[in-house]
Order: sequence, then structure tokens, then C-alpha cells
Amino acid sequence: MTRRNRASRWVAVVALALAGVFGTAGTASAVPPPPPNPSDNEISSSQAEANAKAGQVGQLTNQLAEAESRLSDLQADVELKMEQANKALVDQQTAEDAASQAQADADAARRESDAAAGQIEAARQQLDAFIAGSFQQGSTMGSISAYMGSTSPKDMLARAQLLSSVSGSQLNALQMMQQAQTEKSNKDAAARAALEVAQQKQAAAEQAKRNADSAQEAAEQAQQGQAARTAELQSSRDSVEQALYQAQQQVSGLQGQRQRYQDWLAQKQREDEARAQQAALAASKNTGGSNGGGGGSVKPATGATGSIVERAIARAMSQLGMPYAWGGGNASGPTRGIRDGGVADSYGDYRKIGFDCSGLMVYAYGGAVSLPHYSGYQYTSGRQVPLSQMRRGDLLFYGRSGIHHVTMYLGNGMMIEAPESGMVVRVTAVRYGDILPYATRLVG
Repeated sequence: MTRRNRASRWVAVVALALAGVFGTAGTASAVPPPPPNPSDNEISSSQAEANAKAGQVGQLTNQLAEAESRLSDLQADVELKMEQANKALVDQQTAEDAASQAQADADAARRESDAAAGQIEAARQQLDAFIAGSFQQGSTMGSISAYMGSTSPKDMLARAQLLSSVSGSQLNALQMMQQAQTEKSNKDAAARAALEVAQQKQAAAEQAKRNADSAQEAAEQAQQGQAARTAELQSSRDSVEQALYQAQQQVSGLQGQRQRYQDWLAQKQREDEARAQQAALAASKNTGGSNGGGGGSVKPATGATGSIVERAIARAMSQLGMPYAWGGGNASGPTRGIRDGGVADSYGDYRKIGFDCSGLMVYAYGGAVSLPHYSGYQYTSGRQVPLSQMRRGDLLFYGRSGIHHVTMYLGNGMMIEAPESGMVVRVTAVRYGDILPYATRLVG
């Protein structure tokens, strides 16, 4: 027999008993019809579907996290390849400039060498002409005819000195020009060797630029492919999250129907017990007897639990936009962050006034529940309930290999958190990747 059938039978029995008690004394008021009461199978099936969707969201979230990590790595690789391509472009331009300069130097050295050779050839032709003329005129050194026209020994000596000076000067000039031509030829050879080296470097730089461009293109293609895969996973996760939200809404709706039915059932039971007590009291008075014990009264719900939860949510929501500060926050409000010697310090958290994730929870429940400023201890600070049963005000925890983050559930698939350094207190959708399977309920 299902719970619904048992409850219906119990109501029928109570109604018949009351009818017997009141007899002809009066007609009982009509019993209002009960609200819908979904079966246990309907609720469990709906919950199983929601759990399955949550599992899919978790898997897709993990895949998306891996895809985003891969995309980040590929983006970094693209940036590296772009820088390497820039370097190759600079190296290529430098090599081209050096090759152009080496070509200009080689051309200049070649022209100097050719000009020196031309000067030497002209000087040699002049010397040959002088020597030939001297022989034709009999004026070479040692030739008698060169001195025959002398009018005196002094004139003969002057002629000898003149011939010696002319021939010696030309020979000396020719030797100096030949030495200069040798130096220019050496310079020309060195310039041509430098040109060859520069051209080799230019060719190598051009090949390096082509390789860098190819590597950059391949990296960009890989990054674009991964971006498409990441977008596909994001779309799939969004779709499944929407299905999860709908499934959770269905579970909440069925559970709400069940709760309304149970409330109606409890109210009817109280009303029936009160009527039975009144009937017994009337019967006792009619027989002169006394009732030695009155029926116990039921305390009305005060709503204290709901009030504490809503106050905690209101306090947390009042801090939206407050900066994240590692180690910040207490029951009185935001405080200055502390140093961690790493990431938080790089964001300057120790100079900020704000909250970290557990500090925000300490403030939210401040004055109602005393919480330690550590998410791992907060996880065990209340009653743990399955995620399928989480409700407003419950704390959600992340880090299956070690708790590292805590948030507060707001309902409708949303939560409030102080996320991480560089961010602010915000409201966001519940993330199911790396979430612990139980929420912590601090009150109720």
C-alpha cells in the first residue's frame, strides 16, 4: 500500500470515527479535498533524472575545463609562435641589410682594385715609352750617346742625374702603385668573402622566417580548432544545465506538492484530534465525570529557521561587488586581506578590504551561527544533505581532492560567492564540476 493510499485510508477512518462520536449532536463540517500528493515513485524517478542531468553537467564541466585549459595552452603557443615569427622577420631584415651593405662594399672594393690596375697599366705604358724613347735617342743610362752633346763635364753630370732621377722616380711610383693594387686586391677578396657569408646568412634567415610562419599558421589552426571544440562543449553544457534546471524544478514542484499534502494532512489530524477531545470532554460532562488529562497542543511553526536563512542571504547579497581579499572578512564585515606569499600577493590582496570565500560565509551567518574562517571546517559545521535536496542558505563546497572553495546556494540553480583574487563578490550559476556531493545545512 502506498503512502498516499495509507494516508487516504487514515483520513477516512478518522472521519468515520468522528461521525460516530458526534452522532446526532450535529453534522461535522465538510472535509476540504486534499491537495495532489505525488507518489514516491514519481518523486524518486524525477530525482533520478535530475541526478543524471547533474552527472552529465559535471562531466561536461570537467571536459570544458580541460578544453579551456588546452585552449589557453594553445593560445599561449600561438603568442609564442607569433613572437618567434616577429624575431625571424627582424633577423631576415637584418640579414638583408647586411647582405646589401656587403654587396655595396664588394662593388666599391672591386672598383678600387680595377682603378688601381688601370693606373698601374698606364704607368707601365709611360715607363715603357720612356725606356723605348731613351733607347731610340741613345739616352739610356750607360749609353755614350746620352752624354755626347754635353758642353762641359758639369753639363754631362747634370744630364746623368736627370736621366737617373726620371727613371728612378717612375720606377718608384710604379712599385708604390703595384703595392696599393695588391692591398686593394686583398680588400676586394675580403669583401667578396664577406658578401658570400652575408648571402648565406640571408638565405638562412629567409628559411627561418618561412619555418616560423608555417609554425605560426599551424598553431593558429590548432587554436581555432580547439576554440570550436570548446564552444561546442560550452553549448552542450548550457543545454544540459537548462535540462538540469528544469528537472530540478520538477523535483522541487513534486516535493512541494508532497510537502503541501503533508501539511494538509497534519492540519487535518490536529483538527480531528481537537474535535475528538471536545467530544470526549462533552461526554465527560454529561456523565458527571472528570477529565484528568488534557490533550497536548501543537506549537505553531514560528519560521525561525527561515528567518535566519533569509537574513544570512540578505547579508551576503549586501556585499555584492566587494573585492576579493584572501583572508579577508569576519562576522562584522569585510577586513583587510593577508599575505600568502604567492598568487594573492601578486594581486595585492593584502592591500584590499574585502572577503575571501569562507570569510563571506562567516559574515553571512554572523550573529546566528559561529563559523571558522576555513572552508574545510565549515563543511563539517552543519548537517550534510545530498545536492539533490539543497535549498536556500545551504553551503556548497568544491574540491574533491581537498576542499578549496565554498559558496552559498540561493535557489533556482544560482549561488553567491567570493570567487578568487582579482574578482568581486558575485551571483552566478552553480558549477557542478569538482563540487562535493553534499551541501552543508547550518540551520534547520
